[in-house]
Formats: sequence, C-alpha cells, structure tokens
Amino acid sequence: MQSIGTPMMWTAFAVFVVIALIVDLLVLKQNGPHRVGRREALIWSAAWIGLALLFNAGLWWYLKTHLPAVDADRVATEFLTGYLVEKALAVDNIFVFLMLFNYFAVPAPSQQRVLIFGVLGAIVLRAVMIFVGAALIAQFHWILYLFGAFLLLTGAKMLWAAGKEPDLENNPLLRWLTTHLPLTRGYRGEALWLGEGGRRKYTPLFVVLVMIGVTDVIFAVDSIPAIFAITTDPFIVLTSNVFAVLGLRALYFLLADMAAKFHLLSYGLAAVLIFIGAKMLLVDAIKIPVFASLGVVVTLIAMAMVLSLWIKPRPTT
Repeated sequence: MQSIGTPMMWTAFAVFVVIALIVDLLVLKQNGPHRVGRREALIWSAAWIGLALLFNAGLWWYLKTHLPAVDADRVATEFLTGYLVEKALAVDNIFVFLMLFNYFAVPAPSQQRVLIFGVLGAIVLRAVMIFVGAALIAQFHWILYLFGAFLLLTGAKMLWAAGKEPDLENNPLLRWLTTHLPLTRGYRGEALWLGEGGRRKYTPLFVVLVMIGVTDVIFAVDSIPAIFAITTDPFIVLTSNVFAVLGLRALYFLLADMAAKFHLLSYGLAAVLIFIGAKMLLVDAIKIPVFASLGVVVTLIAMAMVLSLWIKPRPTT
C-alpha cells in the first residue's frame, strides 16, 4: 500500500486521537450527565471542525516541503473532500441516532454516554475496514468497480427511501433483542445492566447501544467505499474518517433540534453516493479532478440544505 504517511506521521496522529478522546471523556466526566445546550454543542462542533481544518493546513504545509507543490495541493484537497463526504454521511447517521433516541425515549443526559461508545466503536471499526479495504485494492484493482456498483445501489436505495420513516417496530434485530433479553421496565440512570434476583437484566439503554453499534457498521460499509473513490491512500482515508467521527457527539446535539428543517438532505446524500459510485466505475476511463469532485459534493449538499429551507415538508397524516 502506497501512502504519504510516514511512521512518525502515523504515530503522531494516533497520539492525537488518544489525547482528543481522553479530553472528551474528561470533559464529559467533569460536567456529568446533562442536557447539552445549543451553545455548548456549537462551541464543540466548531472546535472539532477547526481541528480538522488545522490538520489539513498543517498537512499541506508539511507536504509542500517534501513533495512538489501540485502533489501537496492534490493530497490536501483529497483530505478536505474526503472529510466533507464523511461529515455529510455522518449527518445522516445522526438522524438515525435521533430516531432511535426518540423511539426509546432516552433521557437527554444519558444520550451522551451512548454517543461516546458509538464514537469509540466507529473509530475502531473504520480503522479495521480501511486497512482491509486498502490492502484489497492494492492487490485487486477490480474491487474498485465492486465498490462503485455498491455505492450506486446504496445511493439508489437511499433515494427511494428518502422521506420515509424507518419501521423500527419490524426491525429484526430489535425484535430479537426485546424478545430474548431479560429487560428492566425502565431506565436506571446510565446503567446498561443490573443484577436483579440472581440474574442479569438489561436496561433499554443497552438495547439502544447495540442498535447504535449496528448503525455504525451499516454506515461504515457505505462510507468507506465512498472515500476510496476520492483517494486510496490509507493515511488520508483514515485521518479524514476519524476527524469526521470525532465531532459526531457535538454535532448530534447541534443538529438534533434542526433535523426537521433539513428534510431533503437525504436526497442530497443519495446524489453524492450516486456521483461517487459513477466516478469509481469510470475511474479507468474518465479522470475527474479532485477539485471538481469537491465542487460537486459541496454543491449537492448545499442545494439539498437550501431547498429544505425553501420547500416545506409534507404534512404527516
């Protein structure tokens, strides 16, 4: 696998991620379980986005001293494009989290703990999938075509399902969990399980955590092929993914009250996946510059958000 990442760069990034997670956990512990307000969520979201942009600028500056300027510009743009794609797909992930929290009536203070576990799980899962995917692509170039076809199919399914409420009542995993696990009648603070009557009983928060984990897997399967259409460099793929995931908890609380306003965003994300899938299928026939890909991604997402504010959602019956 060819990569711009040196051992020093990989080590420095790993140390950064560990420190960032520790700081996030310490802040969460210090503040205790509480309802995150819009101002707090906005500050943390801006901080995570600022760190990603600062990393991008630092990477560009470092590469300009070691590579030709055109290559440094290309790699920095690949990171930015990948970060925006993963961030946009994370927004759709957030809307699913919101639906799960509302369905299970998860208390606002307890949502933070579930999201922290979700972020940790997503980082580990994506790291494994990225290295496996990069190794396969390096060995078998034709896998890019499979990724492209998969993204086209996923985009088409997302387009067809856009605007429709998922049916959690008939979700097979949820039905299995609720029928096979001994569950408590209600929440017990932030506990995931309790020992009652000599046997372990699971709280609804445990069920939510399992559903969040499965959602992470589903979205990782969608988003990892998408980033490989932009770059096959494992360092860029991993760093852009991790930066997109790190701010997921803050972004959730920022967008939770605004989900209904961006009701057309799913259409924009579906269009992004279809574009990226087509780009991957045509990788050996048509070379779409990374700057053009960035422009298309930004335009599709921006259009979906603007149209959401202009076109009112259909009233539910």
